[in-house]
Amino acid sequence: MSTPIPVALIGLGGVGRSILSQLLSPILSEKFTLVLIANSRLSLSLPLAAPLTLTNHLPILEQHGTPLDLPSIISILSTHPSSRSKGSILIDSTGSDSLPGMYSQILSMGINIVTPNKKAASGSLSLWENIQKVCWPIGKAIYYGESTVGAGLPILSTLKDLVETGDEIQKIEGVFSGTLSYIFNQFSTVEISNVKFSEVVKIAKEKGYTEPDPRDDLSGTDVARKLTILSRLVPASPILIEGYASVPTQSLVPPVLQDANTKEDYLQRLEEGDEYFDKIRKEAENEGMVIRYVGVVDIVEGKVEAKLAKYPKDHAFATSLKGSDNIISFHTKRYSPRPLIIQGAGAGADVTAMGVTSDMLKIYERLCTVRI
Repeated sequence: MSTPIPVALIGLGGVGRSILSQLLSPILSEKFTLVLIANSRLSLSLPLAAPLTLTNHLPILEQHGTPLDLPSIISILSTHPSSRSKGSILIDSTGSDSLPGMYSQILSMGINIVTPNKKAASGSLSLWENIQKVCWPIGKAIYYGESTVGAGLPILSTLKDLVETGDEIQKIEGVFSGTLSYIFNQFSTVEISNVKFSEVVKIAKEKGYTEPDPRDDLSGTDVARKLTILSRLVPASPILIEGYASVPTQSLVPPVLQDANTKEDYLQRLEEGDEYFDKIRKEAENEGMVIRYVGVVDIVEGKVEAKLAKYPKDHAFATSLKGSDNIISFHTKRYSPRPLIIQGAGAGADVTAMGVTSDMLKIYERLCTVRI
């Protein structure tokens, strides 16, 4: 059996915990060995005298961890005995802005990166180009971020396969936000709906679908980041110099609530926006349509945008979506007139972690599979 690849996991929140759980399972622990875990404050080198578990990792980290020092973590990975022959993997499971700025340095040292953090791939073009200059196939190390767009859904890998086999991408269109999927699946239905937008947002918040401040979801920024990541995999796509900030993005915070200064003020006044959304829904219903918040990368029209859009009541975006599912359609030369559609849970700690660990398996296969 091949020597396990050394792995450092930075970020132990919900997704990080699920990644840790999967890495500790027998099927993955044969292929990967954790040499370090870290949160935003502390890091802990492994192995320990006692086995690391989901129950004890945080108490042990608090008791024996040392202050987080990223250069030291990079040094541990780059000098680990197994890394010389098999390479090593850094998992960035943080929401950090600073760590992605170090990706090019980390990759140039031969350390592979797997991440659900969108910041690098959706940031400025210069940051993204610096990463591409040092990772495979130009450099030795590999950068994978399948989970940045659809958690465990095979969205990026599908797009890469389409592009690299010579298909022509015409348009990518989808519901990319689980939060906004849930909200509009409840608010604008095939049958006539009278539920108020404010009520749906409150329920979504209670179910844990939204951020503590729902405006973080309603801004559309997360969708814009995902569109940026997708568009950069399509050679003919518009160039987004400032990354997600270059994507025209419709906010779902209505004009009447734009002056809400705090989360508390916004939530208290949420009903003031109901008339705005009632009007949009009524216009759609009069046309036999539903409304959905979608992201579009339109190669033919040269546009990338995140917006509210209307769809016929027999459209897949109207009939197929349940709960907080994501749905993405690829319109290509080969997949025409019927697009290739991927649908499923696009958020959640376990499925996002699966996207991370599946990327790790691809690296393992590339580095450790012996061909006879």
